[in-house]
Amino acid sequence: MTRRLRSEAGQAAPLYITAVTGLLFLALVFFAFGEADVQRNGAQTAADATALASAKDSRKLLKFDLMAHVMDRGFYTEVFNTPYVGMDGCTTGRAFGRMNDATSVDCHPVGDMRWGYEVELKSKKGMSANLVPGTKGKQASAEAVAVLDNRGCKFVPNPIITSSSIGTVGCVSGLVWVVSPQGLAAMPDMTLLFDVRLAED
Repeated sequence: MTRRLRSEAGQAAPLYITAVTGLLFLALVFFAFGEADVQRNGAQTAADATALASAKDSRKLLKFDLMAHVMDRGFYTEVFNTPYVGMDGCTTGRAFGRMNDATSVDCHPVGDMRWGYEVELKSKKGMSANLVPGTKGKQASAEAVAVLDNRGCKFVPNPIITSSSIGTVGCVSGLVWVVSPQGLAAMPDMTLLFDVRLAED
């Protein structure tokens, strides 16, 4: 009886070791895929934040352009009454991406008559495991696009050419700004004129 129990125990030991080894391998594989998912999510978050930072910086720069052209009817018509592409905000965007543990940050205007920026980047940290062949050290990549939308604001030129005001900027929200050198202090915040959002490519 004792010999038979020892014999069965001896036969079970290899099976037990094989089962435990298999479970450990599966756990490591799940860990590898989990790490890859975390890397992808982190890269996407960084790409979204970088695109939004680029668009917001471009919107902020618009304020200085509006101030510099406060007596230029053509410029205000271009900004508010046509598809407008503002100043490049990618310098700030690239720096923001690097701050968010991203590398190979590529940022450029979308180039399709929209005012916006497209970002492509890679995660700074690569995969730590090589359980899936060729994945060790591989960096997750992500893309994002952020655009600026006019909040329903239009420029209405003043027909009186000699007036100190070139016209008004009025928005569907009810906001009205009289554009003139004397009215610069009353210039609305750019967030009230243009919205920033993530968009599809």
